[in-house]
Amino acid sequence: MKPYIIPFEQLKNKDVELVGGKNASIGEMISGLATLGVSVPGGFATTSHAYRDFLAQDGLDERIRGVLSALDVDDVERLAVVGAQIRGWMLSTPFPKRLHGEILDSWRKMGSASGNPGEFAVAVRSSATAEDLPEASFAGQQETFLNVRGEEHLMTCVHEVYASLFNDRAISYRVHNNFDHSAVALSVGVQHMVRSDLGSAGVMFTLDTDSGFREGVFITAAYGLGETVVQGAVNPDEFYVYKPALRAGRCAVLRKNLGGKALKMVYGEPGSKDRVRNVDVALADRNRFSLDEADILANTTAHPWTSSGARTAPPARSTSCRHARKPYRAAPAARFCDSR
Repeated sequence: MKPYIIPFEQLKNKDVELVGGKNASIGEMISGLATLGVSVPGGFATTSHAYRDFLAQDGLDERIRGVLSALDVDDVERLAVVGAQIRGWMLSTPFPKRLHGEILDSWRKMGSASGNPGEFAVAVRSSATAEDLPEASFAGQQETFLNVRGEEHLMTCVHEVYASLFNDRAISYRVHNNFDHSAVALSVGVQHMVRSDLGSAGVMFTLDTDSGFREGVFITAAYGLGETVVQGAVNPDEFYVYKPALRAGRCAVLRKNLGGKALKMVYGEPGSKDRVRNVDVALADRNRFSLDEADILANTTAHPWTSSGARTAPPARSTSCRHARKPYRAAPAARFCDSR
């Protein structure tokens, strides 16, 4: 029997065709970095088998192919009509009974493991099997839902993620890049959330994104959930770390730039229909760094490049959520290695 659900800890980078690039990378991080002290929230992924079996119900996949075959995506009005029609079909199609049951079973196991099964929150994200290819990038085209609680909301969000493979932008992009719609499958990742809305979060690159220099680590961070950094909604703080100095146990932060950080994304109020919301950041906090020295080093010293003789990790991106317990005050572009 083909698997519908796979826990993250059982996934590797080789599983892209099964769970997409994003979910495969999460699994690789959990299995490869947990022993080094890097905490990656757990969860599970639905598979491409589950997605294709969902589309196979009542000829849904044939209806989608039929309406798309006659579509001129440059006719934006017609594109909007067809996209809405397809998403409506998908949202009105129930999950296969087995898939529905396995999603809820996995979600309940997450709740039991959390110690707070009635209140724990998850992120529900898309992971397309065609994401982040050398010749095209599909990342960011599908839906993401944060602070999802309860079985009903979970299943609704999974349904919405499935349908988002056929939003107007995604349909047009595949046509313009000569990708067969039916060749792309979607996996849904369900992952425990970290309360970074109470602190700070961001993105870490394992090389310098401007020069390609592989001995550097580039971190961007801001207050609240990391979605604002990923979306480019804020001007984040920036930190540059030197890997050889980390390995030698020396001061490794070469430079830091103070970002504006004008807003932050936090959980919605209890009982509100909004799962998350954006709020203004106090001026005093804007003028402080969102990560202090201990936070930066904690995010970098547990990775493979800190071992003596270790090879540089491949270029990758990981979201890092850490509490900024003592925001660090300094001037923009100040050096981080002066004595204090």
